[in-house]
This record gives sequence, structure tokens and C-alpha cells, in this order.
Amino acid sequence: MSITPTSVALITGGASGIGFAIARKLLSQGSTVALVDLGAERLQAAARQLGGDVLTFEADITSEDSVQRAVGQLLASRQRIDVLVNSAGITGITNRKAADIPFEDFQRVVAVNLHGSFLTAKAVLPTMARQGFGRILLIASIAGKEGNAGMCSYSASKAGVIGLTKSLGKEYAETGVTINALAPAVIRTAMVDAMPPEQVKVNTDKIPMRRCGTLDEIAHVAAFIVSRENGFTTGFCYDLSGGRAVY
Repeated sequence: MSITPTSVALITGGASGIGFAIARKLLSQGSTVALVDLGAERLQAAARQLGGDVLTFEADITSEDSVQRAVGQLLASRQRIDVLVNSAGITGITNRKAADIPFEDFQRVVAVNLHGSFLTAKAVLPTMARQGFGRILLIASIAGKEGNAGMCSYSASKAGVIGLTKSLGKEYAETGVTINALAPAVIRTAMVDAMPPEQVKVNTDKIPMRRCGTLDEIAHVAAFIVSRENGFTTGFCYDLSGGRAVY
């Protein structure tokens, strides 16, 4: 599977976790990788660890100005963007019922997970459409399909990501640009490690394979979704749930 020999991939949340794993995979396939995240030092450390052709841009994906500035800087440097993987995300407060969730927390989770998906896609779509080629992957979640108790903010935001994906996929279906989502179940990351253990156990117990997914597994699937060969699927939400989701 491949993108193009000179593929330029923009990955948000690329300094750690799922974004970093996907960046490493695409870099190994010959892509130029541009990491977008918060914290210049974290970005530089990730770039050093990855090696190869890696660019870094500090940006807040909840801010349209910040996103547009990062995309503009990348285009000024490399003149094209072939792939966007929007991996940046937060869980917010978990293991608590909705009536006990502060509205500010709900707003923050939706801002990062859903608004960030919209703003990053919006920023790259004009360029991809002009190129006649592009691959956008928005990281959703099994929580967006099924709704996780104790995670109403996260579940709602990821359901929005899936709906956004379906809409954008139809809008750009004739341009050579595909927009898909990926809905993992529990993937062992620092974000998951920060969740209450009982919340992780509840969600892992629902997985027929009885284990968390790995970063390598999600990176392999993501690389296929954004590959040039995967050209006839758009507006779709891929499963990565160890058998939990069957639709």
C-alpha cells in the first residue's frame, strides 16, 4: 500500500499516542510527515525520535486561525498536502453521569474532538480538491457508535465526528478526495492510562477479544485507509474494536 513517493501527510496530535504511531508508519512508507500539536518541546522531541523527513507546527486545533496558519506554513514549505489524519483528542471527565458533568468540560471536549475535526478538514479540503487527490482520516471512537456510559461528552463528540465524516465524504466524492473515519475501541495510550481504571475495565470488558488494541494495529489500518489504493471508499467509519462493533 502506498500514497505517493512525495506524499505529504499532516497529522494532528502527532507528538504522542495514536498520532505518533500513525506518523511513524507513514514515514516508514516514504511520506513527508508534518506533526501538529501543542507544545514546541514535545513536537521537537517527537520529531527527533521519528527521524527522517518530519516537520513540526505548534497549533491549537480548536482555533481556526491557528489551524489555517499551520496549514499555510506547510503549504509554503511543501506546496501540497496529500493526507490529513486528525488524531488530536481528549476524553474530558469520565466515570461520571451527565448530570454531574460541568458544561465547560462538555464544551471543551466537543471543541477539541468535533470542532477540531471540522477545522482541520476545512483547512485542507480546498488544496486537496484543487490537486484532484487527497485522503482525510478523522479518528472517531466506538463511543461515537454506541455511547459509553460515564463518557457522555466524549461519546457525543465522537458521534459528531462520524456524522461529519459521512457528510464530507458525500460532498467531495467527485473530487478525488476521500474522507473516512476510524472508530477504535480501547487503544492503550497515555490518554487511556489517565482514565479511571474502572472506566477502562468497563469498556475493555465489552470487547470480545478481551484486550486493548495496540498502537501498531491502529497505525496499520490507518495507513491502508489513507493509501492511494483505497480510492473507492468515502464517508465510511472503519471498525477497530476487537469484535465489539458489528455494524
